Amino acid sequence: MANTFPPINDIFDELDRFRDFCRYEGKVYNEASLYRESDPVYQDYKRYLAYHRNKNRRNNNANGRNYRQR
Repeated sequence: MANTFPPINDIFDELDRFRDFCRYEGKVYNEASLYRESDPVYQDYKRYLAYHRNKNRRNNNANGRNYRQR
């Protein structure tokens, strides 16, 4: 049997982050929505993660300097 799924702990950690996203953003939380590409709530969650990933990258490389602010 092939091991194609992420480890169980990673799935539960992702579920916790998804639940927090739904709670803070006022979305309807449904566990079945996680990893379902056609679900609008999961699409919003992916956009939210991409925004924060890019925001951190922009803040860390302000004006061409690569440093961490104190």
